[in-house]
Amino acid sequence: MIKAFSGYSLFVAAFCAALFSFTLTAPAIAADTSLSPSAQFVQNLGNTALMSLTGKNINRKTREARVRDILQKNFDVQAIGKFALGTYWRDASETQRKEYMGLFEDMIVQTYTTRFEDYSGQQLKVTGSTPSGSTDFIVDSQVIQKDGPPVNLQWRVRSKDGGLHIVDVVVEGVSMSITQRSDFSSVIQNGGGTVDALLSSLRARKG
Repeated sequence: MIKAFSGYSLFVAAFCAALFSFTLTAPAIAADTSLSPSAQFVQNLGNTALMSLTGKNINRKTREARVRDILQKNFDVQAIGKFALGTYWRDASETQRKEYMGLFEDMIVQTYTTRFEDYSGQQLKVTGSTPSGSTDFIVDSQVIQKDGPPVNLQWRVRSKDGGLHIVDVVVEGVSMSITQRSDFSSVIQNGGGTVDALLSSLRARKG
């Protein structure tokens, strides 16, 4: 059984998530205009999620549609999904890749939707960011909980095609994308070493 975006749930959607297990944390606090563009991007994402996804009167279909919209606009789902499949991406046919990406996104959407149905008042506090290579930024943040210590989150934000997109989330030092890759690899290996084993598991999860 695939562990869907183990970790915390932001939008903490999506991914994405999560990522990777990409379950970020449901957020948010007032925007801080003193933050860098990448840090402000993450904080705005948290604020958007809080406003549009956490209402108790939102039905499942509407919440799923909103999660998908936020995911597609703010996460590089293609890059995340390709990384999660690892070396098996090269072995997959174009037909398998297309089906995999669709099922991967559906998995993230379903997971985030459920997380936001269970939202219980956590807040996302972004504290700053630092460059990482020529295109990425590491955005530092904490999830503030009512009945527990803060949870440290780092977001890998990538500048691409004139915009910013999240490609990984690190929860207390654990990369969600690497965790998801490990989970997928186990499913494939236990299923005979073919991508079809993972596709079958994802189909079953989708129901």
